[in-house]
Amino acid sequence: MNSRADQLKAFDRLLTIMDELREQCPWDKKQTMETLRHLTIEETYELGDAILEDDLEEVKKEIGDLMLHMVFYAKIGSEKKAFDIADVCNGICEKLIHRHPHIYGDVTVKDEAEVKRNWENLKLKEGRTSVLEGVPNSLPALVKASRIQEKVAGVGFDWERPEQVWEKVEEELNEFKVEVEKGDTDAMEDEFGDVLFSMVNYARFLNINPENALERTNKKFKKRFEYLEQKAKGLNKDLKDMTLGEMDVFWEEAKKQ
Repeated sequence: MNSRADQLKAFDRLLTIMDELREQCPWDKKQTMETLRHLTIEETYELGDAILEDDLEEVKKEIGDLMLHMVFYAKIGSEKKAFDIADVCNGICEKLIHRHPHIYGDVTVKDEAEVKRNWENLKLKEGRTSVLEGVPNSLPALVKASRIQEKVAGVGFDWERPEQVWEKVEEELNEFKVEVEKGDTDAMEDEFGDVLFSMVNYARFLNINPENALERTNKKFKKRFEYLEQKAKGLNKDLKDMTLGEMDVFWEEAKKQ
């Protein structure tokens, strides 16, 4: 691994290249925070994919892409005379020191849960009016549900045992079933949302990340379906011309791969 001096040298090199690109490259000259935003979101998802694939070489590359974006935003901030990369780094350093009094102060904590509670309470003291204020509105719904539950649990608004949460899941499933039988689409959607929310909560109690779990299933389904398509192609058949029974044979084969 590189020494601290080498790491700082590499970061300084990135800053220098960013300065040069901003001054000399026609594309980089034109970029704004707004034009970079959707690209940053895309890069974040690519990093997420690499992490789920446990591809550390790809993780390294994607971190680099995201780091470039962070440096780019700081460069634009400095041009606007609003902030630069030093302000960004010092800002997060001060925040971390302030929110870790059990490391940089005289506060004692007994476990991770207490650290989280202290973290949320400190944010409220900093001026936030709600513990949910830090949950971005643009987050995907599944991730947002998970973050909301983590936030409120951090201040003690939580179930005591996993069994209680599972009872809530069953309760929501029954309520959903009632609305399905009634055929009220709006009510069904409402109750289905409650089912998903309660399942996300139960996953949290089991230390399962619901986003990761669902993405694993997505990838698994995609791989099996592509196997099915390949087998059908090998028989010169279109899937639409095959019976479910014929497709199921290949699906079961795919599950054994």
